[in-house]
Amino acid sequence: MKSEKKSIRDDVTSLELVGGPEPLHVELRDYDPQWASDFLTHRANILQALAGESIGVEHIGSTSVPGLAAKPIIDIVVVVADITAEEDYLDQLVAAGYELRTREPGHRLVRTPGRDVHVHIYERGAVAVSEYLLLRDHLRSDAEDRALYADVKQSLMTRRWNDSNDYAAAKTDVIAAIKDRARAARA
Repeated sequence: MKSEKKSIRDDVTSLELVGGPEPLHVELRDYDPQWASDFLTHRANILQALAGESIGVEHIGSTSVPGLAAKPIIDIVVVVADITAEEDYLDQLVAAGYELRTREPGHRLVRTPGRDVHVHIYERGAVAVSEYLLLRDHLRSDAEDRALYADVKQSLMTRRWNDSNDYAAAKTDVIAAIKDRARAARA
């Protein structure tokens, strides 16, 4: 039986990084069609774990873009009705083999113990979800921006990363520019 939803939706107010910062060895690999199959396997696992919930599940990140080199980590976004109602999704995902890594306002991240699949959980209507899909869809269709993004990622391989968040932050400017072009192309 589901617990009653909170009338005032309180979410966490700060970042909780389970296990603390972790050094990251960033390795880019050429696109592997197996990534799409791996996504489908995890999508089925997630849908089974959250059966009865109204959710969305999408493949995001570089592994979702054919032809783009990527870290061999499958990124998945799961959209839930209420991010604060963790009882509707978190225990079920943990029981399905994922581990809680991040809890922050509006976002949860669970991952496989091998750290090769990251499942980002957001509430329906979250801007982050549409931003992920905007970038993914544009990179799938625009060879020039796909090549630019690949070049930037390759240039970042010369640095040592203390945490995956640092690596992600280093790509912020190019991602913002690509998304601006994607929005302009839609207009």
